[in-house]
Amino acid sequence: MEPINIVESVITPLDRKNVDTDQIISKEFLKRIERTGFGQYLFYHWRFNQDGSKVEDFVMNDPRFDGSRILVAHDNFGCGSSREHAPWAIQDYGFDVVIAPSFADIFHNNCYKNGILPIQLKEAEVEQLLEKGLAEGTYKVTVNLEEQTVKGEDGVQYQFDIDPYNKKMLLNGWDEISITFQYEDYIKKYEEQHA
Repeated sequence: MEPINIVESVITPLDRKNVDTDQIISKEFLKRIERTGFGQYLFYHWRFNQDGSKVEDFVMNDPRFDGSRILVAHDNFGCGSSREHAPWAIQDYGFDVVIAPSFADIFHNNCYKNGILPIQLKEAEVEQLLEKGLAEGTYKVTVNLEEQTVKGEDGVQYQFDIDPYNKKMLLNGWDEISITFQYEDYIKKYEEQHA
């Protein structure tokens, strides 16, 4: 995984509540065995019509948000089934950070395990971000994981909480396997003694 600390980007304002994992990545796209290639299917049925043409008024089809690395949405983001493909699709599309007032627990944990920073802010703060993001033009923010801040281009700043363990994992780009490898010498020594 890639380490995360400072992410500076225009936000993509997804003005929807209760976004479930089947909307994030629909079941018909779960047949792949690799962890990559899912980004093209992110929010597929919201992004595309049945004939494959783009839905013109869907936020992710607006060129203003091309290359955005920060997704902002309403509460209960990632609810539904516990498919790990949902964070895979979000990350593969290019998002490193998801900001919402609340997340489904399993989705929230899967974000950390896959190198995505899920930031929980107060509902009023998220509403402010969405409002600025949906206004004409774009709205850029800087997320600083070390300082646990989200700072808008207009100087507005929000503080967020994160478990110290998850923070350390993201800052270092570690997953559970990376943690295990830190003890490789001890594991080897143990195996040699008990061979």
